[in-house]
Amino acid sequence: MRNYGFATRTIHAGQRPDPYTGARAMPIYQTTSFVFEDSEQAAAYFNLQEYGNTYSRIMNPTNAAFEERVASLEGGIGAVATASGQAAQLLALFTILKPGDHVLASRMLYGGTTTQFRHIFRKLNVELTLIDPDDPDNWRRGVRENTRVFYGETIGNPTGTILDIETVAAIAHENGVPLVVDNTFATPYLCRPFEWGADIIVHSATKFIGGHGTSIGGVIVDSGRFDWGNGKFATIVDPSPAYHGLEFYATFGMYGYLQKLRSESMRDLGAPMSPFNAFTFLLGLETLHLRMERHVENALGVARFLVGHPRVAWVRHPGLDDSPHRVLREKYLPKGAGAVFSFGIHGGREGGRVFIESLNLFSHLANVGDAKSLVIHPASTTHRQLSEEELVAAGIGPETIRLSIGLESLDDLIDDLDQALIASASAGSAR
Repeated sequence: MRNYGFATRTIHAGQRPDPYTGARAMPIYQTTSFVFEDSEQAAAYFNLQEYGNTYSRIMNPTNAAFEERVASLEGGIGAVATASGQAAQLLALFTILKPGDHVLASRMLYGGTTTQFRHIFRKLNVELTLIDPDDPDNWRRGVRENTRVFYGETIGNPTGTILDIETVAAIAHENGVPLVVDNTFATPYLCRPFEWGADIIVHSATKFIGGHGTSIGGVIVDSGRFDWGNGKFATIVDPSPAYHGLEFYATFGMYGYLQKLRSESMRDLGAPMSPFNAFTFLLGLETLHLRMERHVENALGVARFLVGHPRVAWVRHPGLDDSPHRVLREKYLPKGAGAVFSFGIHGGREGGRVFIESLNLFSHLANVGDAKSLVIHPASTTHRQLSEEELVAAGIGPETIRLSIGLESLDDLIDDLDQALIASASAGSAR
């Protein structure tokens, strides 16, 4: 059979015309539950002896089409859709971990991720170490006897650091643990971490996958290559008391992790994606490749403009020629380094406030990946829960501004930024 290209799969993967009505678009199966043919079928579904729809908290046909499409684009064996990006990363790790385990993670993460890991893991009696991801030796030094997972972002939020996926994956595998990568900012169009050794990918579909700021959702994708039977992952290998001793890894093989995630973690924590949101994400995926080309083109144009502006202290965009991550960008992100980056404005927090309030086209809100250009001050919003020491470690100062560059005309975006930067200077001198 033909190996279809990326653009074709963004439109067709995971879905065919509805066999009953002929509907070309994916129907929204807005239902809580599904009728069984008989008692035997119902029992077989609930015993995981047969695969079929039972309840939309666990699976739904609209969600399944979205899951299959993302898995196809990332090169995975399957996926599970969740209610949010936060739910995706929590479910992905919750399925792996048990009390007493240790997580080794990049400290260049979205503030909400750092906060979730610090506080939820503490409640679960799971240890966490955050490290500077740029030095591979930090990953080696951070490993403990009870380490069970490595975690990082393809493109760090908001510093623009790029994870050396191949190197970090090799270190993880030397220690018998999986590498989980948040690929939200890159999307599978710009980078496919499985091709570089990652084992699990998570996305906040809310961002570039949806692309229009309308829906909240997440997704977890499994490469199917990690050996969960290496003696370190009793949560997946040992008999499950929730299924009368069923052994997920022995029964489902390379699908054991996903089946455990869906049938236990998702079932019990209850964070499924809504079918309507899955429908909107399917629409978003159809234009992902087109939108990402414009996103990265505009973002690089804006970054180059800011580099030369007298009101700008620094710009962190991995696509710039002088970026310390240039080599990694050329390796992992040859099509572009994403559309979210940060810069420092002269005047600190007050200068940033005047700048943001003077913008016209940019929307001041807590999101990224929208068709519209967005702006925010991370230290007081998305990373607000971090301490001053944690902000410094994450590379976020009071002067840091994060931009998410949309699909508008580049000249208009530059003009808006220029007038706001000038306004911030005038306000500073007036004071």
